[in-house]
Amino acid sequence: MRVRRTRYPFVIAVTGALLTVSACGGGDSTSTGNGSDAKQLEVFSWWTSGSEDAALKQLTAGFTATNPGVKVVNGAVAGGGGGNAQAILQTRLQGNNPPDTWQTHPGKAIGQYIDSNILADLSSVYEKDGLSKVVPAELVESVSKNGKIYGVSTGAHRGNVLWFNKKLLAEAGVQLSESTTPEQFVQALGKLKDKGVTPLCLGAKDAFATAQLFENTLLGEIGPDGWNDLVAGKTSWTSPKVKQAATLFSKMLPYADPDAAALSWDQATKRLASGECAVMSMGDWAYGELVKDGAKDGTDFGYVPEPGTNGSFVLVVDTFVVAENAKHRDLGLKWASAISSKDVQLAFSKEKGSTPVRTDVPTDSLPAYQKEAAASFRGDQLVQSIVHGEAMSPQFQQSFYDAVTQFVQSKDTGSFVEALASAARS
Repeated sequence: MRVRRTRYPFVIAVTGALLTVSACGGGDSTSTGNGSDAKQLEVFSWWTSGSEDAALKQLTAGFTATNPGVKVVNGAVAGGGGGNAQAILQTRLQGNNPPDTWQTHPGKAIGQYIDSNILADLSSVYEKDGLSKVVPAELVESVSKNGKIYGVSTGAHRGNVLWFNKKLLAEAGVQLSESTTPEQFVQALGKLKDKGVTPLCLGAKDAFATAQLFENTLLGEIGPDGWNDLVAGKTSWTSPKVKQAATLFSKMLPYADPDAAALSWDQATKRLASGECAVMSMGDWAYGELVKDGAKDGTDFGYVPEPGTNGSFVLVVDTFVVAENAKHRDLGLKWASAISSKDVQLAFSKEKGSTPVRTDVPTDSLPAYQKEAAASFRGDQLVQSIVHGEAMSPQFQQSFYDAVTQFVQSKDTGSFVEALASAARS
């Protein structure tokens, strides 16, 4: 995602039944684990790619090691870059049939569940395990409300990474570095095309991938302080720098893989590894996928921060919540504790390509890329992602997706930024 990340946003219309216990309903919706299936826990996510599944298995192993005899039911839903999972989750929440625990992101993404009063308070987990002392305060705050903490995070992905096939760039005489500007990046794409190379890998079948390309281009143009002002409403979406980012984005799109519309994000990643396309703007869940497919860091592929974003870390944080009326709520709390441990976070990140959110997890055993990402997470300016539902409301997130989709077809910069400005005002 990979994260990654709330890929297709939605707004929960939670019914009253989800929040109350039926007086004569036989206890099915509120059981804490005393029924015939007391020894099982359903974990719901959209993690189905090779690296994602491997990372999820590390969380499961960490949980079962301290909870022997409990069956973990993998409720992962494939397809749509997380969109299919989100649709099913919404239906289940409205039908008073929540998973025991499910995947989300901090900020506005988790906020929709918190505001609907459907999440268990995990403050006891933080207190028992001392998490507030080792998880960055801004991350704790982003999963909290009114002094209660509702989510535990397993790893932080860096969303603003530009990956490239080293052989293709070398053969084309193209160099990318931390100092490459967005304008120079567009020029590099043109040079790659002139050499007969498909310049830009893009898995546009997953709508988040194209939206993230614009998100990263936007950050490269306005910087982290400008980003924070924009999402806080202090800067207009029709400002000159936003328009410039949209112009640059429109110049990148013609260089995308002609098969992009048929490719998922992980399929596009495989094309990068195999040399079918040259560069890809994607969060570092791509690292886990590249390595899982056998590509070698520094030999087959390289990476730099998205042009213009050096010194920034776009947060795409993998977070789990527990339903307040989960069938196995007690086991859900134990899951939250287990996946927060140092050893489990390290094992998870090695598979996923992420950075442990606990600052007391040693990074010396991580591969070179992840050491670099960990240093960025702990030292660079953190900004929350719009695309993955952290920085702005689910309603705006959906409008962002819709506006990007329209812009890909129209290339009308004025209409694009006005659509974003209108969404921000609503």
